[in-house]
Amino acid sequence: MYRVVKRRQLAAEPSIVLLEVEAPNVAKKVQPGQFIIVRKDEKAERIPLTVMDFDREKGTITIVIQNVGYSSGLINEMDEGDFFQDFVGPLGVPSEIENYGTVVCIGGGLGVAPVYPIARALKEAGNKVISVIGSKTADLLILEEEMRAISDEVVVTTDDGSMGVKGFVTNGLAHILDQGIKVDACWAIGPVIMMKSVANFTRPLGIKTIVSMNPIMVDGTGMCGACRISVGDQTKFACVDGPEFDGHLVDFDLAMKRLAFYKDEEERAKISKTCDCGKEK
Repeated sequence: MYRVVKRRQLAAEPSIVLLEVEAPNVAKKVQPGQFIIVRKDEKAERIPLTVMDFDREKGTITIVIQNVGYSSGLINEMDEGDFFQDFVGPLGVPSEIENYGTVVCIGGGLGVAPVYPIARALKEAGNKVISVIGSKTADLLILEEEMRAISDEVVVTTDDGSMGVKGFVTNGLAHILDQGIKVDACWAIGPVIMMKSVANFTRPLGIKTIVSMNPIMVDGTGMCGACRISVGDQTKFACVDGPEFDGHLVDFDLAMKRLAFYKDEEERAKISKTCDCGKEK
C-alpha cells in the first residue's frame, strides 16, 4: 500500500490536485520523463501519470491529477493518510538530459506538471531554460511558482488573455523567438493538439522538439498494444519506447483518432478489464 503524505489543491474547477505519495522503491530509481501507473483500489482502473517530482531521501513521488471522470475523480478526492492499492514504476524511457544550450520547456494545462522535472534537470545540466506555461484561464494555471524557481525566464500564456500573453503556448514561443533568442531544443507536453501545434511551429525552424505522448495504456509493458503510435512511419509503443518522441516524426492525427476510440469512461473500463492477450480476466 502506498500512503498519501501530502495533498494540495492546485485548481478548483475543474479540480486539479497534487498528491505526494510514499513509494520508496519508485523514488529510488525514477528519472525525469518517466511515468507510473496507479490504481486506487482493486476495483479501479489503471491510470498512467507522468511523475511531477520525486524525493529520494523521503522516498516519495509527486503526481498531479485532474478530475475528468469516475476513476480520476476518486483519486482526486484522496486525502492525506489514504492509500493507493498499486503504484507501479518507474516506467518508460527517461528524458535525454544534456547541455544543449538554450532550451524552451513548454507545458500546456496539466502538462506543466511533467515538464517541471525535465526543466529542472536541464537547468542542472547547464542549459539556459526558458519555460512557457499555458492554460485556458488564469484560474487554471498551475505550478507557476515552481517553474519560476528552476527557469531563467518564464512566459505565461492564457487562451482568454486573463494572464500573460493572450493565446496559446505557440504564441509564447513566438514571443521568445521575436526577441532574437536562438533556441537549441524544445520540450512540449500537454494535450495532443497542443503538442502537434508546437511541432508544426518548430519544424520549419529546425528546432529539435521532443513531445511526451499520452495514449491509452493498460499494462505499461508493451504487451497489450493499446498505446501504439506511429513515429516516422514506424509503430512504437509509448509505454516502453517513450513516452518521449521526436515531435517532428509523430503522426499526431492518428494519435488523436485512437484517443477518440476511448472517449468515455465505459470504453476505458472495458479496456481495463482485459488482460495482455485480450481475453477477459
